[in-house]
Amino acid sequence: MNEGERPARRASDRGRYGRLSRERVLATALELVDQEGLSALSMRRLGSELGVEAMALYRYAAGKDALLDGLVEALYLELEEKLGAVPEAAAEEPDWRARLHRAARATYEVCLAHPQAVPLLATRMLAVPLARRPGAVLREHERVLALLRAAGFDPTRTAAVFRAYSAWLLGYVSVELQPMVDNPDESDPAFRLGLHHLSPRELPTLRQIAPSLADRGGPEGLAAGLDVLLDRFILPE
Repeated sequence: MNEGERPARRASDRGRYGRLSRERVLATALELVDQEGLSALSMRRLGSELGVEAMALYRYAAGKDALLDGLVEALYLELEEKLGAVPEAAAEEPDWRARLHRAARATYEVCLAHPQAVPLLATRMLAVPLARRPGAVLREHERVLALLRAAGFDPTRTAAVFRAYSAWLLGYVSVELQPMVDNPDESDPAFRLGLHHLSPRELPTLRQIAPSLADRGGPEGLAAGLDVLLDRFILPE
């Protein structure tokens, strides 16, 4: 460095919560998304929430995409904590269906706790190759796959069940979280759902079934559908 030159200033990562950590950054990002949605998330806004300059966050996430992947990681870490098990434990579980049901229900509960972040479970999986997904995501893949292998499925069948399980789980959660209420201040169900906006001539069945669609299927519906799916793949005696 030549005389008179000043070194580039390094943004401080000490904010209103003390020195930052990756866990603190991701937790605050998830809280922001929970409260205001994904559109509110930016490095600048997150830095403001943490009381640091946006540049300080690049030590913990290389950019917006890395931050979004971090949110997926945070969801799966919460799932991992809820399940309280390591991947190797899957092979020791005698009732593989019960364990798979437990994993599905725990995933459902995490998703309903963070509905604004749920779209990332689809969009980031479409953007990130398998081997580059967050460790918590890969560990959950490993847990489910090891469980199916221990149940006696061969590799091809394991892959088929894994795909079906993943598709059902994400699809069910996505349907559960679809907004249905048009006017929350209305007490009449038809006006609350905005059915008067739907043509009775063109959409008679949708108008009739919409009130039932507005009722969530809950974990019971998730479990019932999962059982039907698993029955399709059960090995013959």
